[in-house]
Amino acid sequence: MPLLIVLIGIIVLLILMIHFKINGLISLIVVSLFVGIMEGMPILKVTKSIYNGVGGQLSSIALIVAFGAMFSKMLDECGAGQRIAMTLVQKFGLKRIQWAMMITAFILGITMFYEPAFVLLIPIVYSISSKTKVPLIVAGFPMSVGLSVTQCFLPPHPGPTAVANMYNASVGKTLLLGIIIAIPAALIVGILFSKTKLVRNAKCSIPEGLTAERVFSDEEMPSFSSSLSIALVPVVLMAFNTFAEIILPKTSKILVYTAFFGDAPIALLIAVLISMIVLGIRRGKDSDEIMKSFSEGVKSVAMIILIIGAGVANYIKNIVGSLNVSPLILAWSIAATLRICIGSATVSVNAAAGIVLPLLSLGNVNPELMVLATASGSCICSHVNDPGFWMFKEYFNMPLSDAFRTRSTYTTILSLCGLAGVLILNIFI
Repeated sequence: MPLLIVLIGIIVLLILMIHFKINGLISLIVVSLFVGIMEGMPILKVTKSIYNGVGGQLSSIALIVAFGAMFSKMLDECGAGQRIAMTLVQKFGLKRIQWAMMITAFILGITMFYEPAFVLLIPIVYSISSKTKVPLIVAGFPMSVGLSVTQCFLPPHPGPTAVANMYNASVGKTLLLGIIIAIPAALIVGILFSKTKLVRNAKCSIPEGLTAERVFSDEEMPSFSSSLSIALVPVVLMAFNTFAEIILPKTSKILVYTAFFGDAPIALLIAVLISMIVLGIRRGKDSDEIMKSFSEGVKSVAMIILIIGAGVANYIKNIVGSLNVSPLILAWSIAATLRICIGSATVSVNAAAGIVLPLLSLGNVNPELMVLATASGSCICSHVNDPGFWMFKEYFNMPLSDAFRTRSTYTTILSLCGLAGVLILNIFI
């Protein structure tokens, strides 16, 4: 019987890859889940076995980053992100355009990397600015802040999600605590700070010939309900698992299934499969085209996966163990230092996590708050070695000095707000 199940699994794998032309990584994970469940393995042990099979320190983190990149690419290229943005702008109106752009960026930024989400939303900012009297910076600044907030604080974005797995923290609890920190941080930076002269007086304009790769027509985009519901699939699955852990007794059999579907890589895989079917195949996209998009998405994060897998020696624990400093502040400081040196927030937070990991054994520290402290440090002081800094500068056609005053300043304030939020929550948790 076990041999028969394995043979069936191999046949299914070949059918998925050859006939349906499904991405190899997706096919392997789906078939591995099928074989494990059919063999009678406990459902949570199936996922653990798969993660161990990925190998070494990468384990489930590589799957999180890869599936996150695929999902991000799908939302971008099918027009779902643009549909969400246009609908919210229409609902809020021009008087509340800052709120509309920040909420849109907040929703899309949870599952999309900063760069593709920025390119997706910038033509909407251009359109608002050119067709109305709303200054470009007024509409665009909150959008950039919304993307930065979600990239730093909220799973299932690959950065904080991967770190949560490395720290053995609950992704669902990290999401809930992250929202508690992210909302006031977004309001302080995206709404209040955007009204200061430092931001309003920044010189910016729509650059000639520099627009997004594609603007979808209304007929090409999926409906708002489909776009929003699919974009929130991984968030809902992970949040539902967390609420189930709080509400249901520990002996409940339902917890086994909520833990399975709420596991970050599984939640993202489900989101990828749903988006592939609903936003891709059902809307007439060719499977080759979809798989090409997935491959491009994974290529864009290959360096992140390599850096995660590199690992760092545990001697850091001995270096900082004698210091009378909170592990939360140390985690933030290490991540902030790497961010300033490396540039990319996602790369920095994962590199910092490998260094910070031994600090978890130094005292009674909440692992979810350690995730958020590390993530907060990784978004500090965006400058010339950060791709996001140059996107911000060039798409707003902004002098370098103004880019420093706006982008570098707001990311620093955001990082400090995150640290403050973590330290406040640490008093009560």
